[in-house]
Order: sequence, then C-alpha cells, then structure tokens
Amino acid sequence: MLINSELQTRSNSKCELCAATDQLSGYPVAPYDDESTEHNIVVCDTCNDQLTDPDRTDVNHWRCLNDSMWSQVPAVQVVAWRKLNLLRLEGWPQDLLDMLYMEDEVLAWAKSVFGDSDGSSITHKDSNGTFLAAGDTVTLIKDLTVKGAGFTAKRGTAVRNISLVENNPKQLEGRVNGTQIVILTEFVKRAN
Repeated sequence: MLINSELQTRSNSKCELCAATDQLSGYPVAPYDDESTEHNIVVCDTCNDQLTDPDRTDVNHWRCLNDSMWSQVPAVQVVAWRKLNLLRLEGWPQDLLDMLYMEDEVLAWAKSVFGDSDGSSITHKDSNGTFLAAGDTVTLIKDLTVKGAGFTAKRGTAVRNISLVENNPKQLEGRVNGTQIVILTEFVKRAN
C-alpha cells in the first residue's frame, strides 16, 4: 500500500513505530484492511517485515516501542500493545505493558485479533522450561525468604495445588507453611 499524503503528514515522514525515515509504506492494522488513515500506520521495511513475519523478529529492534507506545494515534497504540504482548516474556516489554494506558475501545481493538478473547495467552514455565498448569505441584529449587511472614521457605519444599498469576507469566501462588505466597517461576521445578 502506498502512503497517502495524510499519513505522510501525520507521521512527519517517519516510521510511526521506530522513527526510521527510509523505505516507508502504509500498514493496515487488523482487522481492518481499508486505506483510511484511522486504520493504517506508516512503517519502515524493517518493522513491516517483522510485523508480517514473526519468525524474523529482532527483540531489540522493538525497544523503540518505549517511545511510540505513547502515540496519540490509536492504530499505533494497537500495534505497540500487540507487539509488546508477543514479546512480554523478555521482561522489559511486560514493564512497558504495565505502564501503557489505552482507552477501552482502543484496547478492545488491540485484543480483537490477538488469539483469545482477553488477549492473554500467557504461559507459565518452571526453571527448566516445563509448562505449568493450575493445580500442579512444584518444588522450590532454592531457599526463599518470605517477606512479611518471618520465615524462609527451604529448598526442596513441595508447593501443592498452585495457582497461576493471570497477568504475569513469571509468578505463581501457593501455600508454604500455611501461608499463601507469590513465588517466581524461576525458583521452582514441576514435580513429577
């Protein structure tokens, strides 16, 4: 799609995601496939390639979203939210997502083609990369000081019937010494 003059003006002839100035084109933001400025953004070839082919994603390239996620253009916010969600397991994208504010209708647009209805296909993995599910039993792989409870959860302690923290793939909840605590997934392994 060629960039029409309205998009060119709105973007100041720069990629609306990374601010590159070379090889720009219009990018329709799904589920829309029209040429309206409301449903399109200006992207460079690098961003376009990575948006259309996720296998070519260079995680560090998307650090540019730290700036572009604050755009006043809803279509740019939608693309930033989607890309940050796909990269959230890297750590820093989750921090940006936690800061990002979007109007309800813009957030609904962002989630509309994101897989499941709430846009969160979060998976939890233990320290070995094994998938965890609610109700699993895990074992602590190191001593953990439980802040506010006054005890240390010892290495080797079994935590039964865990629950997964919905919006954070690096956290789970379980009972240790009768106290419900939040545990980082990097400190547990799934029991067989």
